[in-house]
Amino acid sequence: MPKLWDETMDAHRRAVQDAIVETTVALVGEHGLASVTMSQIAKEAGIGRATLYKYFPDVQSILIAWHERHVAAHLDELGRARDHAGGPAARLEAVLRGYAHITYKRRQDGEIAAFVHRTRHVVEAQRHLHDLVSGVIAEAGRAGEVRHDVSPGELADYCLHALSAAGGLSSEEAVRRLVSVTLSGLRPSRGEDRPASRHREPVQPGA
Repeated sequence: MPKLWDETMDAHRRAVQDAIVETTVALVGEHGLASVTMSQIAKEAGIGRATLYKYFPDVQSILIAWHERHVAAHLDELGRARDHAGGPAARLEAVLRGYAHITYKRRQDGEIAAFVHRTRHVVEAQRHLHDLVSGVIAEAGRAGEVRHDVSPGELADYCLHALSAAGGLSSEEAVRRLVSVTLSGLRPSRGEDRPASRHREPVQPGA
């Protein structure tokens, strides 16, 4: 099969899936999860029921696909924020600010959110997020920018729990303050020993 044909078919499938997902989310938001049927989705999306069932077996699977897309997009966004920042401390701050902003902007309640957060794929998404945050914390710790009396994994737990409060804040200025407070809890205390690699005694000539 020619490559151009493959690309055209892939684009068509993506367009159909996008229409299904967007239609389902809109219908559930308007009528509630229990009231939405596959027949209703097919009608509103402008496709046949047989076509719909080729893509998704039920309404719940469509909502899971919607959430997986959002999670993947958010992880990509945080990865780009990390990669575009300067040094270890800047990368850590960029990731935490990015996560807080996403939490502030995303839907915090509603039936869709309640449903998708009960599904198993959320556990995997949370693991990826935790790995990303603990990774930038560990890097900043090796540079002497983060306290090392607590493990990067525990510090990542602290950051994610603290920044989850961004979802209930009233302004982006409040979000910025929350990030600043969270970052202050990561910094080494005055007098805390730096990692050994950062305070070696200079070698004396002839020693």
